This record gives sequence, C-alpha cells and structure tokens, in this order.
Amino acid sequence: MDGSVQDLKADMAAMGRAAREGAKALRLATAEQRSAAILAMAAAIRADSEAILAANARDVAKAKTAGLTPALTDRLALDPERLEAVAQAVADIAAIPDPVGAEMARWTRPNGLDIARVRTPIGVIAMIYESRPNVTADAAALCVRSGNAVILRGGSECLASNLALHAAVVKGLKAAGLPASAVQAVRTADRAAVGEILAGLDGQIDLIIPRGGKSLVARVQAEARAPVLGHLEGLCHVFVHAGADLAKARDIVVNAKMRRVSVCGSAETLLIDRAAAERLLPPIADALIQARCELRGDAAARAIEPSMAKATTADWTTEYLAPILAVAIVDGVEGAAAHIAAYGSGHTDAIVTEDAAAAERFVALVDSAIVLVNASTQFADGGEFGFGAEIGIATDRLHARGPVGAEQLTTFKYVVRGTGQIRA
Repeated sequence: MDGSVQDLKADMAAMGRAAREGAKALRLATAEQRSAAILAMAAAIRADSEAILAANARDVAKAKTAGLTPALTDRLALDPERLEAVAQAVADIAAIPDPVGAEMARWTRPNGLDIARVRTPIGVIAMIYESRPNVTADAAALCVRSGNAVILRGGSECLASNLALHAAVVKGLKAAGLPASAVQAVRTADRAAVGEILAGLDGQIDLIIPRGGKSLVARVQAEARAPVLGHLEGLCHVFVHAGADLAKARDIVVNAKMRRVSVCGSAETLLIDRAAAERLLPPIADALIQARCELRGDAAARAIEPSMAKATTADWTTEYLAPILAVAIVDGVEGAAAHIAAYGSGHTDAIVTEDAAAAERFVALVDSAIVLVNASTQFADGGEFGFGAEIGIATDRLHARGPVGAEQLTTFKYVVRGTGQIRA
C-alpha cells in the first residue's frame, strides 16, 4: 500500500468492500463464535508477545529519536505487564453478554402486532487513533463482540506495534472460522489513507471514531463524510467542596492527577471551594508537591499557597498529560459548574463532598459524559465500568456518551410480527 496515489485509493477502496463482507459474516455469526474468536485473539496476543514487544521497542526507539513527548511515549510503550493487561482486557470482552439480537423492548398493539426493538450492529466502523497500541486490540475485540467489522488506522508512531497486534487478532478470527476482513489494519503511514477513510470509502464506512489529540479529532469532524463518534481531549476537573472530608479529598486529588498522568481521565484542573480554601488547599497542595506535581494557581490560590506558579488563561484549557495541575478558587458548586462549563471538554468531572445536597446539585449542573461523586477521575475507563474495555470516551451527546463498549457500538431495528394484519 505504499505505491502511487491511485494504488492507495484502490487499496483503501478494496478494504472498504472487504469490510462490508466481514461485517455480514460477523452479523450472522453466533454469539458463541464471536466469543471464541475473542478468546483466541487473547491467546494469540500472549503467544506472540515476544514479537509484539520487539515491534513496540522499535516504535519507542523511533519515537524518542523523533522527540515525541514523554507523555505520548508512555502511551505508546508496552512491557510484559502492560501487554498481559491488553490480553486480559481482550479476554474479559469475551465474557461480556453479547448485545447482538438482544431485545431492548417488546410490546403488543391492540391489533395484535408484536413489536420488538432489537439491538443490531452498526456495520463497518473506521477507528483512527494515535499513540496507544492497546486500542488496536480493544477496538478489534469490542467490534467483534458487537458484530461490527472495523478498519484500524493507528498513528505512524506505533505502526509496527499495531501491525504485530493485528497479526495476532487475525489469528484469533481464523481460529474461530471468521474472515480476516472483519478486522483490517491500514498498513501504511501515508496520511492520504486517513483522507480516504474520511471520504467514506465509497459509502462503505458507517461510523468513524477518532481517538487522539485535538488536531486529529478536529480534522475528522471537519472532513468526515460519514457519522463521527467524537472523543475529545480530557480536560477533567476535581472540585473540592467546603463539605469535603480532608483526608478523602487529598487522596482523591492526588490519585486523579498522579496515578497515571498520560491517560485522558487524568485531572488537569483542581477547583477549591472558597468557603473552605484556607483549610483545604494547603494540605492538598503539599501532597501534590510531594508527589512531584507542578501547581499553577490563580491569584486567590497563590495567596494561600505562594509557591505556586501563576496560571494563565491557557492553563484552564490545556490537557497537560504531564505532572502539572491548574488550581482555581471558586464560589461553591455554582462557581465550580460555571468554570467547568467555560473551560471543560465535557469528558469527566468530579466533586468531593460529604454534603449530599451539594453533590446532587453538582451532578445536575455539570453536563459532562462522566460525573463522579467522591471518586477519582481515573475511573473514566470502560474496564472500570464493567465494559471489559472501551473504544474511547465519547464526549458527544449522540449516539453514545462516556465509555464506549460493545453495547454502545450497536444500533437497533424494529421487528414487527403479525398474523395477517392489513391497515385500513
């Protein structure tokens, strides 16, 4: 797929046609056959671990030479422990109830018509993503679970890793008697391949899911000729309310920011209730500093903790993916919600409080895909939601929102059964 422009267009068009056939095979396969394929994928990832890790080592070396940021390099890197987690996440997806054909609702009309709303696959999904090779395995398994064919286009920085993982996925499909066309990977780093996907591959693409930085998502949303399920950056907030338990708040804030700074659920802004800022901010700030987190505060925060750097307007809209946290003092739940509405990305936001009324007010006011009460934003993860894994965190309001698992990768149809009824 590295020849002329016409060759690339022809190759991509062929992938689209093959994916449509793969989607048909998956839709007609039994739930047991899809489960067997997913389990075989997990087994193949484990069996091919040496080759996958070697490919990943090449990608990481190239990334460092190219000057990729530490956060993006961390997202890219695999080690035996991380690769085992990838394989286990795939295996966990096999245990998820198969959504295809599940009845969402059923009723009978006075004229005797039996009407059922039934889950059905979307069809052919194109996944465009950056840096994370685990997405290759997660997306493949989730799409097979939900009966969708998928075309995977990972970033050039992790091409070798993605292709090595894809080879294991194909082994799993074949072991279960399913066609390789059900999960295809774009084998070129040529950006023109993305353009072909965005154009829809002659109408073969039913849904495009971008997962990556702001520029990638913006391009997809601007150029796509097929529906897009958006996954925007994680500008996540933790609001510590005046009614918070200090020890609980300290632990949640440190975990939300520092457990793993390169994930989209990492907190990027800490909001402290003005009514208790003098009591709450110093010990929380000390814990963050001890964890080697750089703090950038507004004037009110720096008046309490002068060691903080001065926050600029850009700090409220920056996904650091690094041990840096912006800090602002706000006026209660209303002030926190206003700050989140002004600067957030609609991804994940949390409140820490023992005041049940304040918590419910925050939940009502904050219109994000995930809203947490007294829990770390790092739980913004499909696995933690019991989905086995996720294809991304959707920040749009249609058709799915929050962690996108197998069920969220289905649509529905109505099946109407009659006994000869005709309409007057």
